[in-house]
Amino acid sequence: MRKKVFLAVFIVLLTGTISVGCGSRNDDAAETETTSSTETDTRQWNTGDGPKVYMTEDISADGLMQVYEALGVKNMGDHVGVKISTGETGSNYLRPALIQDLVEEVNGTIVECNTAYGGDRANTAYHMQLAEDHGYTEIADVDIMDADGSMTIPVEGGSRLKENQVGSHFEDYDYYVVLSHFKGHAMAGYGGALKNISIGMASAEGKSFIHSGGTGGNMWSGEQDAFLESMAEAGKSVSDYMDGNMLYINVMNRLSVDCDCDSNPAEPDMHDIGILASYDPVALDQACIDLVAAADDGDSLMERIESRDGLRTLEHAEDIGLGSRSYSLVNIDE
Repeated sequence: MRKKVFLAVFIVLLTGTISVGCGSRNDDAAETETTSSTETDTRQWNTGDGPKVYMTEDISADGLMQVYEALGVKNMGDHVGVKISTGETGSNYLRPALIQDLVEEVNGTIVECNTAYGGDRANTAYHMQLAEDHGYTEIADVDIMDADGSMTIPVEGGSRLKENQVGSHFEDYDYYVVLSHFKGHAMAGYGGALKNISIGMASAEGKSFIHSGGTGGNMWSGEQDAFLESMAEAGKSVSDYMDGNMLYINVMNRLSVDCDCDSNPAEPDMHDIGILASYDPVALDQACIDLVAAADDGDSLMERIESRDGLRTLEHAEDIGLGSRSYSLVNIDE
């Protein structure tokens, strides 16, 4: 059933543009393996008037530049932050050779924040060493945005958070290019654009607060949906603060069920898909999930997403006005 439903997604790779619907939340996802989210979808396919998500199957520096150029961005300002995950040693982080041309094109500074869980990125000195080890300092300046602590920004319309703590250097940038490696995640189900602007932009203190579901309690024992909804609300606070001065790109390669915060991730058991870009982070992440669900070899990653109720982040993000789960997929290879 799922493969038939999603055949339309791959038809788009041949024919150009189509608007794609989205899955619905399964409330039992944390306890049981579920079927594809689209099998319980109550929406109809859309008519092509959702936010555009541009896609190329060319996972290369040239492909990345082409999908960026498809967005037609102008007037970024003088200070552009390129938000990536520097990744733990041994993870599937985005390699410098892939992103260098884009970073140089926007005259960007690579930006990140420290982690709240230990590892090689738990403090600024170790984090900068890892950024050097991974080759990022060779292609651009690197700014650990919470090296000098946190700044607080408001959360509007949230039910979990009233405020969000981001790195204090966050306010130094006129524009953000949010460049994410799409993959699974042990707690959130998946990591993409929304995770990169929420957990990713949060300072170490902010990460802990989001993980706790806004309670300030133990970051590892909070209620799951509270954590997922807090991510959506933190992401909205970042988007609101930047007032639209952001774009989002997801690279769908090395599609492990584990995140780049894992130094020993599971080997991917599905094929690479491509690079997608949009001005809407919700539409972008939904498109990536739909492409995984459409794939003949995407079952493991979909089970990871659904077993953690990962679609809840997208649902809540749409509910609070961060973006739209409906979208129009445009294949730029045609």
